[in-house]
Amino acid sequence: MKVEGDIKKIVSPLLKSKNLKITGSIKIGDYEEPSEEWESIGPTPKPKITDLRKWDFKLLKRYPPFYMPICDMCCLCTFGKCDLSRGKKGACGINIKAQQSRIVLIACCIGAACHAGHSRHVLHTLIERFGKDYPIDLGNSIDVEAPITRTVMGIKPKTLGDLEKVLDYCEEQITHLLSATHTGQEGSYLDFESKALHAGMIDDLAREVGDIAQIVGFNMPKGDANAPLIEMGLKCVDKNKSVILCIGHNVVPGAEIMNYIEDNNLEEEIEVCGICCTAIDVSRYNDRAKVIGPLSRQLMFIRSGVADVVVVDEQCIRTDVLEEVLKTGAVLIATNEKMCLGLEDLSHLSEDEIITKILRDRAGLILDEHKVGKVATELAKIISKERKHTKDKCLPTLEEVRALANKCTECGWCDRVCPNSFEVMDVMIGAKEGNFDKFKELYKKCYGCGRCECECERKLPIVSMTTKVGDYFFKDLDFKIRAGRGPIQDVEIRNVGAPIVFGDIPGIVALVGCANHPNGEEEVAMIAKEFLERKYIVVTTGCAAMAIGMWKDKDGKTLYDKYPGEFKAGGLVNCGSCLSNCHITGAAIKVANIFARLPLRGNYEEVADYILNKVGAVGVAWGAMSQKAASIATGANRWGVPVIVGPHSTKYRRMYLSDGNDFEVFDKSCKEVVKIGPVPEHLITPAENMKECICMIPKLCMRASDGPKGRGMKIYHYVSVYEKYFGCMPPDLEKFVRTESDIPFMMKDKIKEYLKEKNWKPREKLPKDPTLIY
Repeated sequence: MKVEGDIKKIVSPLLKSKNLKITGSIKIGDYEEPSEEWESIGPTPKPKITDLRKWDFKLLKRYPPFYMPICDMCCLCTFGKCDLSRGKKGACGINIKAQQSRIVLIACCIGAACHAGHSRHVLHTLIERFGKDYPIDLGNSIDVEAPITRTVMGIKPKTLGDLEKVLDYCEEQITHLLSATHTGQEGSYLDFESKALHAGMIDDLAREVGDIAQIVGFNMPKGDANAPLIEMGLKCVDKNKSVILCIGHNVVPGAEIMNYIEDNNLEEEIEVCGICCTAIDVSRYNDRAKVIGPLSRQLMFIRSGVADVVVVDEQCIRTDVLEEVLKTGAVLIATNEKMCLGLEDLSHLSEDEIITKILRDRAGLILDEHKVGKVATELAKIISKERKHTKDKCLPTLEEVRALANKCTECGWCDRVCPNSFEVMDVMIGAKEGNFDKFKELYKKCYGCGRCECECERKLPIVSMTTKVGDYFFKDLDFKIRAGRGPIQDVEIRNVGAPIVFGDIPGIVALVGCANHPNGEEEVAMIAKEFLERKYIVVTTGCAAMAIGMWKDKDGKTLYDKYPGEFKAGGLVNCGSCLSNCHITGAAIKVANIFARLPLRGNYEEVADYILNKVGAVGVAWGAMSQKAASIATGANRWGVPVIVGPHSTKYRRMYLSDGNDFEVFDKSCKEVVKIGPVPEHLITPAENMKECICMIPKLCMRASDGPKGRGMKIYHYVSVYEKYFGCMPPDLEKFVRTESDIPFMMKDKIKEYLKEKNWKPREKLPKDPTLIY
């Protein structure tokens, strides 16, 4: 209800008044005064599970789910185990397709819950410090501060308190989604998939809340294209200092440690470094923090013995981290209720009492992060002195590596259980003779999971042996990564909006995901390098951002040294941690809003339709591993952004693949249905190797709205990468050449010859304004 003007009489338990005159307006009840500059609300603010079901079904009709069961059984209730193979049903009536999509939904709910829980923790910490009225200010260069929140929720968040309302909605939706996976609930695989897409959208929304909150609360870069370069790598840590290692995703404990060090002028005594997204976010907060690398380097660095204190928070931490830390003589501090590790909660004690207790027990749980700063720092000073003569002895010597290799019985079990099928046994055979060449190659590619050790009948410490070889032979394991800049500035979107939509910029390549790479980090850097040289916009976050920095050219420069951090053609943009993935989809949404002037408020379907048909963006999760990666990719899919995943990702059980035939769109300019080529051909698809991935990227950047010039540029890159990596023309090129105007001039003769062999015919009509909404 809105009240304004003259009111003759008000009678209420709190107020009695006559002839009251009101200037302006007042709020009564839940009424929210619309601001003058804000737009009218669209059809789906705060969408329930089924509100976008119609859009989901359009996507699923074009890109039907393709299932790859890794298990034919259902073991989720006491009816089971139920065999669902060969057309059988479970005791509850479920079939194999519904069961696979159910597992996908569970994975997406886990991923969304992780990011929502993370964001809730960060937001509550900041509200306790600054209050709910603390303003959201992303600087003068960013007016569209929260594109996902605007589109999904239909609100402009102005304070931390507004962000809390968004998380309330996220948590409500996650509860409903997870309840659908209960025995005897949903029975349709298509509806399970629609719910998975909804979970991915909720994940995207929750991440935006978390990253905006930490940007404004911890004063991280606000779209700064010139964010500082941060030291990275196993060799960047000064071992002469006391070393604190932070592992996980939550910035709060690491920020408190940096605060305590600065407040007490201990910078010359204490080294703070990190692994995984905590490393990125702490370096966004303070550029003195150093980044060791992605998750794949976790076990190796712990076993190196460099860290005196290990601080863990949440997500992507080895669950045996306590056992591994204690082996090195270091101490461990757990700081988050999601990972307590069976430790006693010491939060109620004073800092000095906690220090005494951890010195005795070697580990403790502290849920009051403010105390972590002093405790971790003072413990590091004590433990460093205690371990002064032993920390370099955590790894075997090179002679001991050879002696251990000689104990190998060559049973081959290490090869069988390696997720990447590396030839570990051959590495051991070479080391027996003092030849470490294969060990060096293994070091560059090894994920450090330790499965080989678990199967070894001689209990050889293969990861420790590999780490020692790398530490001994590689002296240049120090790299650079640009600090996470956060969102894309509105002015950058204005500059590139038209070139992206019309194809002058051939595409946006988003390299994201975990570190479960089939051949080590270098492949991610090679993918980035290929498309930076071709003047694509390359955007990255998380473990992929770290992997890109772990490669140097012949001059010793990383890609971050060589390419600008601007969102422009040939720019390498590190948005930040996993939470910062929201800024990648946010950039696509901003193109629709800032360039195409599409209203965002509660207008999800129209915005997603625009992105699918007009914004040439593709995600690449080459090392996707976690449930979070599944929900991030699925969230991108609902916005209309295709994603390429690495070969391990078939274990997610489901892809969205078209049959490669023509698609249909409605052309709003001529009011009729038009057939187009299959662009983008798939919504989520695996690639078997890096070469295949690189060749998929230009193809998946093609869009229905491409003009002849833009399509010609995309075809040029598609043909040239295919010839570069496979030595031939793409075998499906005829699907993407609509008329002769699409053929790039410098390839005209050979492409026309190829098309003639394929009996290609030009299309009669090209859509000017394609859409799926009709």
